[in-house]
Amino acid sequence: MTRATWGCVTPPLTNFGSRSGPFTRHVRTSKNHFSTAAMLDGDRRQYHPSLEVLGGGLDSYLPVFKTLNRPYDAFPVVGWNRHVETIFASLFRSVPDVRLRRECLRTKDDGAIALDWVAGDDRQLGVESPVLILLPGLTGGSEDSYVRHLLIGARGNGMRVVVFNSRGCGHSPVTTPQFYSASFTEDLRQVVAHVANRYPNANLYAVGWSLGANILVRYLGQESHACPLSGAVSLCNPFNLVIADEDFRKGFNIVYDKALAKALRRIFKNHKLLFEDIGGEFNIPQAAKAKSVREFDEGLTRVSFGFKSVDDYYSNSSSSDSIKHVCIPLLCIQAADDPIAPYRGIPREDIQLISQLEKECAEYVVSSQENPNCLLIVTPKGGHLGWVAGPESPRGAPWTDPVVMDFLQHLERERSQVFASSSGSKTVELSTEGLHHMKCG
Repeated sequence: MTRATWGCVTPPLTNFGSRSGPFTRHVRTSKNHFSTAAMLDGDRRQYHPSLEVLGGGLDSYLPVFKTLNRPYDAFPVVGWNRHVETIFASLFRSVPDVRLRRECLRTKDDGAIALDWVAGDDRQLGVESPVLILLPGLTGGSEDSYVRHLLIGARGNGMRVVVFNSRGCGHSPVTTPQFYSASFTEDLRQVVAHVANRYPNANLYAVGWSLGANILVRYLGQESHACPLSGAVSLCNPFNLVIADEDFRKGFNIVYDKALAKALRRIFKNHKLLFEDIGGEFNIPQAAKAKSVREFDEGLTRVSFGFKSVDDYYSNSSSSDSIKHVCIPLLCIQAADDPIAPYRGIPREDIQLISQLEKECAEYVVSSQENPNCLLIVTPKGGHLGWVAGPESPRGAPWTDPVVMDFLQHLERERSQVFASSSGSKTVELSTEGLHHMKCG
C-alpha cells in the first residue's frame, strides 16, 4: 500500500452528492449562528440543529458520521457551564491504563523529541496498518486523559498510535535552551518524516488539541500540496492567537492563564541550567517568575523564535491564516462556549471557500471556490477539552472521539479502495536528514 497526496482544489475522496442535494436554512440565536440542514435524500444522514456544521467538504464527509443526527446533550450540571465542564474534564475524567514504549529522537538543532508508542504494536499490527500521530495541548503529553481515550479508541480500530510529546512535555528531555511554540512546526515535520520512513506503506494521520491543533494546522498549510499526511483533525484550536490572548486575560479565564503559566514555569525550572548563560533579549527572570502565559512568552518564547514582541509572536503564529493552504482532508471541531479557543476566532470563510487570483482580460481578479478539504463542526457546549457528553459521560471518552474515528476510518477505507486500484503509484519520499535516535535520560 502507498500513500497519496490530494490536490488543494480537487474534492477529496468520493462526492456523495452536489450542493443542491441538501437545502439549508440559517437560524440566528442570541449568541451564536447555527445552520440547520435537512437532507432531501432519505438515505443520507443529516446533522442535528443543535450543531453548526459547515465547510466545502460538507457533502463529501457528512454522510460518514454516525452520531451527528443526534442532539448534543451536555451532561447535566457538569456540561451546563463552560468553566465547570473544562475543570471537571481536566481533573476527573478517567485516565485509561496503557503500556507505552518511549522512543527519543535527536533533532537537527540537537533538541530532543519524545515519541510514545503503544507497547506490543509491532507484534500485533501489520506494517501497512494506518499510523495516527497525536499532538497534545500546551504543556500536555501522553499522560493526559483526552489523549489516552482517543489512543484507546484508535488502537481498537486497528490504528498504530504514537503520541508526540513536545520538548519538555510528558517528561521528555530538554537538551538545548529552546522549548516549543505555536509557530514552530519543524519538530512535527521531522516526526512525520521519521514515522513515514519507518512505515513507508502505511497511511499517516494526525490529531491535535488546542496548541497542538494550532501547530498541526500551520504545518498542514506550510506543506500544502506536498503534505505526506492522508488526513488530520483539529480540536479546540485557538486559531487566532491575538483574539485568544485578549480573551485569556478576562474574567475567570485568568484562572486558566495562571495554571498554564505555573506548568510552563515548572518545565522551565527543570531545565533552567540550560538558560544560565544565555544572552540577547531573553528575560530569564521574567520567564522564571511568570504569572501568565503572556509574561512567559515575552520573556522566553518570542525571543527563542525570533519575534520582535509577544504581540508579533501571536499575530504571526495563528493557524487561522493557514486553513486556505490546507490540501488534505481536515476536520475541525470546536465548542461554541470554549473559554480558551474563542468562537469568534474560527476562520469560517477560509474553511468554506478558497480565494485565488485568476487572469481575466489581462487583469487579475480574485475568485472564490469551495474549499473541498475542510469541514467544521461546532457544538453548543463543551468548554475547553471537555465535551462531557455522549454515552461515556461524565468520566469516559469525550463526545468528539466517535466523530473523530468516523472521519479517520472513512478516509482509510477510501484510500484502501484507491490503492487497490492503483497499486503502481509511488510512495512519498521524505527526508529525515538530521534526525537521529538517542537514548532517553
